[in-house]
Amino acid sequence: MPPSQNPSFFHHRLQTASSRLFWLGLLMVLLGVAAVVFPVFSTLAATLFVGWILLISGIALFVSSFWIHGTGPFFAANLVGLLFAAAGVFLAFNPLAGAVTLTLILGIMFIFQGAAELVFSLETRPAPGWVGMLLSGIASIALAIIIAAGWPGISLIALGLLLGINFISTGLGYIFLSRSFKG
Repeated sequence: MPPSQNPSFFHHRLQTASSRLFWLGLLMVLLGVAAVVFPVFSTLAATLFVGWILLISGIALFVSSFWIHGTGPFFAANLVGLLFAAAGVFLAFNPLAGAVTLTLILGIMFIFQGAAELVFSLETRPAPGWVGMLLSGIASIALAIIIAAGWPGISLIALGLLLGINFISTGLGYIFLSRSFKG
C-alpha cells in the first residue's frame, strides 16, 4: 500500500503539522470575525481585489500571448487574456454588480468546499477532532443553500458575511483537528 493511503502515515503527518493547522485555523477565525463585523466593506474589498487580480493577470496573459508561436495557441491565449481583463474591468469598476456575480460563484464554490471537507472529515474519522471538520463541511453546504435562496438580493452583504462565516467555520475545524493530534 502506498504511504499516502496508509492511515497511520496520514495521521502521523497531521500530528506533525498540528501546530501549523492550529495557527492557520486561528488566523482564519480572526479574518472571519473581521469580515462578519464589516460585511459591506468585506464584500466590496473582495470584489475589488478579485477584479484587480483578473485585470492585471488578463493584461499579462494578453501581452504574453504575442510570444506564443502557432495560430491556435496564440489566439487562445489572446482570448483568455482579453476575457480575464474584461472580467477584471467589470469587477474593479462596477463592484456592486460584481458582488452579485461573485456571490453566485461563491455559492458554487461552497458546495465543492463542503463536499471536500465532508470527505476529509471521514478520512480523519478515528481522530477525536474529525467532528469539527464535519461541521465545517455541513456549514459550507448550508451557506451555499442560503446564497441560492436569497440571491441576488443579499449580494451586497452576503459575500463579506458568508466569507466571514466560512472562514470562522473552517478555522474552527482546523483548530479542533489540530488539538486532537496534539501529542
